[in-house]
Amino acid sequence: MSNKKLVVAVGGSSGSLYAKVLFDRLKALKSNWENVGVVITDNGKFNWKLELGDNGWQQYPFDYYAQRDFSAPFASGSARYGTMIVCPCSMGLLARIATGVSNDLITRAADVILKERRRLILVPREAPYSLIHLRNMTAVTEAGGIICPAVPSFYSGATTAEEIVGTIVDRVLDLAGFELNDTYRWGETV
Repeated sequence: MSNKKLVVAVGGSSGSLYAKVLFDRLKALKSNWENVGVVITDNGKFNWKLELGDNGWQQYPFDYYAQRDFSAPFASGSARYGTMIVCPCSMGLLARIATGVSNDLITRAADVILKERRRLILVPREAPYSLIHLRNMTAVTEAGGIICPAVPSFYSGATTAEEIVGTIVDRVLDLAGFELNDTYRWGETV
């Protein structure tokens, strides 16, 4: 078992399928992580129910924390969570992270990840971008975060919505340091 501990936050933008496919992949990769702490915003829960028709986020083998639970281990750098993924990430949440506004557990955890020089991956699902969005993404990037927009690739031959979304989720998991042997790679065969 790997010693990988990560935080996954589900923000309030549309794109719950991205979170579901990420959860499915993490569940399948269980031998590669020690702990996954999850925080889902109220809007994230609302959108999951609206877009996917259920409360399926509760069915995964992760540790769940309330948005205001500052006693969560990843609210401190001493807990050594190495990666945080925010998927999907609303522009409001991205703005709070970019400006260091730690007013809930998600923004506090992102602040901790950045200050500890660990891996923060934000998956914005928004279009088009305003200049404010672009400047906030620049600020996060300059602080050491990674912006991985929810823009899928199509060269793998994916045909279902889950397969298409999976092209981004696998990219995010690559960025998070997971060894994926069953994903499409340009110029390689799976």
